Amino acid sequence: MCGIVGYVGPRDSQDILIAGLARLEYRGYDSAGIAVIDGDGSLHSAKKAGKLAMLRDELASSPIAAGTTGIGHTRWATHGGPTDVNAHPHLADDDKLAVIHNGIIENFSELKAELLAEGYTFRSETDTEVSAVLLGREYSAHDGDLAAAFRAVVNRLEGAFTLLVMHQDHPGLVLGARRNSPLVIGLGEGENFLGSDVAAFVEHTRNALAIGQDQIAAITPEGVEVTDFAGNPVEAEPFEVKWDATAAEKGGWPSFMAKEISEEPEAVANTILGRVHDGKVVIPELDGMDELFAGISRIVIVGAGTAAYSALVGKYAIEQWARIPVDVELAHEFRYRDPLVGPDVLVISISQSGETMDTLMAVKEANRLGAKTLSICNTQGATIPRESDAVVYLHAGPEVAVASTKAFVAQITGLYLFALHVGRIRGTVSAEVQSEAIREFADLPEKIRWILENEQERIEQLAHWMADTRSVLFLGRHVGYPIALEGALKLKEISYIHAEGFAAGELKHGPIALVEPGLPVFVVVPSPSGAPTLHAKVVSNIQEIRARGARVIAIAEAGDAAVLPHADEVLRIPLAGPLFEPILAVVPLHIFAMGLANAKGLDVDQPRNLAKSVTVE
Repeated sequence: MCGIVGYVGPRDSQDILIAGLARLEYRGYDSAGIAVIDGDGSLHSAKKAGKLAMLRDELASSPIAAGTTGIGHTRWATHGGPTDVNAHPHLADDDKLAVIHNGIIENFSELKAELLAEGYTFRSETDTEVSAVLLGREYSAHDGDLAAAFRAVVNRLEGAFTLLVMHQDHPGLVLGARRNSPLVIGLGEGENFLGSDVAAFVEHTRNALAIGQDQIAAITPEGVEVTDFAGNPVEAEPFEVKWDATAAEKGGWPSFMAKEISEEPEAVANTILGRVHDGKVVIPELDGMDELFAGISRIVIVGAGTAAYSALVGKYAIEQWARIPVDVELAHEFRYRDPLVGPDVLVISISQSGETMDTLMAVKEANRLGAKTLSICNTQGATIPRESDAVVYLHAGPEVAVASTKAFVAQITGLYLFALHVGRIRGTVSAEVQSEAIREFADLPEKIRWILENEQERIEQLAHWMADTRSVLFLGRHVGYPIALEGALKLKEISYIHAEGFAAGELKHGPIALVEPGLPVFVVVPSPSGAPTLHAKVVSNIQEIRARGARVIAIAEAGDAAVLPHADEVLRIPLAGPLFEPILAVVPLHIFAMGLANAKGLDVDQPRNLAKSVTVE
């Protein structure tokens, strides 16, 4: 979850490191630090607890020497609290060696005991410093061969880690290693980069190399070399970053979340782009897999958090259009319960970053059991797509705010496209249904834009009025149920208030006991024309909770007169088919969560205790 950047080249590394960390701060923001090797071959470092601004202030008041080799880090604390001393980089070998780390070293305790027994000392509570001290010892044992020492260290580490190291005896060289944690190379001219995400270097180059599992990268100004942990050369996978640095900047918006909500129409449009041909949904990345899709007996979708809720929505579409049974499982539960999957089962993973550790481990378990795997992902060069048999990229552009918004609507869109693609192959979706779905897809971006233009101001005002709210419930039926879960999650994530999402039919089975006078309840109301039976059931649910004093905020189709007498507030969405309504209904909930957090004066982009990319289990 930490942000990592490394640089070698002719420019002042401090500027590049700080700018890269600013674009990675969403990955970790408990503390930040940098280390550089100056022109005289001396190593200097600075680190500070708190957000990146604290490090900037530290460097302004106590500058360190400039240099052209450097590494930088933003931390999300795991071992040891967010203090100055626990911040990265960690130094060893008489402060000539610097190490930064993303992940968790699971055997750090036994390694630390070994080093303590040999007389080594430690300054922090972190597992990272153990790897630094161990590397210092191995550097001496390998007569100053940094690459050999690094290989010796990474082969002893257990867990998930990305490590970047440099030593003042080797200016112009940064080494990086990865196991179950992200690391990519940026290829420049006379300069090269390492990063936990392409955002670290996209300002300078869009040419990148993906580093595989248990591989080591060595970057110098002249080139890069990738080997496995044994030192054998390997070929890294090249790719081009399809967006530029401005896509990862606020561009005048008050927050990244506000910017990304405004980009939801484009996220949907870009996910659809190039996947509709001659009145049919055809996903080019899935060419050659028709036989597989025709023969699978079951689909399991794995994800965590928002991704799991998009999977729940996708389940309805896949079962309706492709007629394949679908199970949705939390990725962190899947691998620990001895799942029944095999060659006739397709496991679909959903991850915005493509690095979510729980989801990655679920994919590896599915591969081990012989299942076919498909990734739905928003990030090029990520680990999960490369561990999967196939990938459908979303092309929603970088998402920086911790709370996912545009990636959520893109994930649902991607699942719907997959459902229609497979339904066409299996002959379970008619040409008429396919054509109608394509018309719905074509209209979605403009319908989302309508909500942003016509309802956002009123939703934000409603959120401002409710700033002192302590608890909120969300209800939905059918595809509206996962949207209720997503609405509750967003409110919890960034407003820090109690919120729960329920299937509306479950009310009488327990949750209605929570309803008391004045309790705000958001209700996702199905279309009265597209789903009249469901609509009538939800209106009955509204009457039940209103009779007990709840304050009802309905998200309903424009023109739905039946709900007006029973709701205190109605947030309108345009007309859409029953399966397409959730992509619209979630937009007001994203706006509301952001508005309430803003009204409380909270940081919507970096909510407490959370990080964007969860790369540890």
